[in-house]
Amino acid sequence: MIDPVLRFKLAGPTFEGAVKRKGCREWRPRGWPVEFPAVLLNTSTGEIESEFHAYVQPQEHPILSEFCVELTGIKQAQVDEGVPLKICLSQFCKWIQKIQQQKKITFASGVADLSTSEVKLCAFVTWSDWDLGVCLEYECKRKQLLKPVFLNSWIDLRVTYKIFYKRKPKGLSGALQEVGLEFLGREHSGLDDSRNTALLAWKMIRDGCFMKITRPLKKEKEKFGSLEKP
Repeated sequence: MIDPVLRFKLAGPTFEGAVKRKGCREWRPRGWPVEFPAVLLNTSTGEIESEFHAYVQPQEHPILSEFCVELTGIKQAQVDEGVPLKICLSQFCKWIQKIQQQKKITFASGVADLSTSEVKLCAFVTWSDWDLGVCLEYECKRKQLLKPVFLNSWIDLRVTYKIFYKRKPKGLSGALQEVGLEFLGREHSGLDDSRNTALLAWKMIRDGCFMKITRPLKKEKEKFGSLEKP
């Protein structure tokens, strides 16, 4: 269980890859990551205290589809200058290590390298299970990459929203509108999606929602590595 008064949670990462569309031959069932964003939300103040953002360079399909460009706003030059997923995960782990040390946080999955009693509980928050449960999971397996164990559990805010408010959300933007908020930035932009996921999580916590892990993946540590082995 995650007590909503605990201070830190992560919203993201989200992945903007090819998206299913009728008649679109470029669709792949699980997509592939081209953007890797995350934000650190302080659940005591509602402030975003740190952000991570990187473009992931597609290896097998280096040219973005016109549909993907129109949907996400990502430009071809941005992914051309991006990094392979392996390097992106390494950069992300370094960011996680930095904020763990600075903020004295540990993850709800139980992965921690801090022994002090002052540590604060933290969890990943995503909009649906697709980002971490399908896209990243599939890509790491397919490319035989070590997946950090702290990415094996998260809070699905879409499911949590449905249970708490007893209504089915009409997308992230629709969920924000239903609680009196507006989507800030561009929809389907990974970093903007992460910021708005954090905004909705903060609103739900203030409304009394008790956050808890909704999707833990039981994986062997030796297969997916740890925080020290990105």
